[in-house]
Amino acid sequence: MASFKGKSVRLNKPSRIRRGQASYGRKKFQVFVKSGSRVKRVTFGDPNMRIRKSNPEARKSFRARHKCATAKDKTTARYWSCKMW
Repeated sequence: MASFKGKSVRLNKPSRIRRGQASYGRKKFQVFVKSGSRVKRVTFGDPNMRIRKSNPEARKSFRARHKCATAKDKTTARYWSCKMW
């Protein structure tokens, strides 16, 4: 657990952005990560698209397109998007 803008948040655990929260309608998921001594909020995912990771062709195409094999930085949306796929 960590503090982000005065609220207690769970680190490295993606959650869906709910109505009324910042970025609702612009991004689908959020995750809080520690960057040095600061806590950073990373938002990712298109709210209008489905995640089709059960489709092997779609999964392979997504991972190749986003170069998921090289996504190592936890403070980027690419890392978390690839991790969800």
